[in-house]
Amino acid sequence: MPSFKIDTSSAVVFVATAPEPKMVNKKTGERAVDRETNASLSTVGLLVSDEGEGNLYQVTVPETGLPEGLQPGMPVKVIGLKARDWENEFNGQSGTASRSVRSRSPRRPDHE
Repeated sequence: MPSFKIDTSSAVVFVATAPEPKMVNKKTGERAVDRETNASLSTVGLLVSDEGEGNLYQVTVPETGLPEGLQPGMPVKVIGLKARDWENEFNGQSGTASRSVRSRSPRRPDHE
């Protein structure tokens, strides 16, 4: 399915939940990996506030794109945020998945 870019240039973004490993299979402990870079993936909750509205998103990020010490309440800059619709034909569920190339603390420009 096609994806589309999300413009966060005028938004304020905070970490809502700490990164957690994204799993392919929780029973076996198999981690999800990025198909292009082979980096392990994590999911982080972000609060995005823009134009008087705030929304919580669960965003998948390669671990190589996560700054060290990322904790809830920290402001971050999200780079390359995209969304993609998904649908599971087996059980009829659908939704939108969010993905970022990386995020960084705006206080640490040396990690851009």
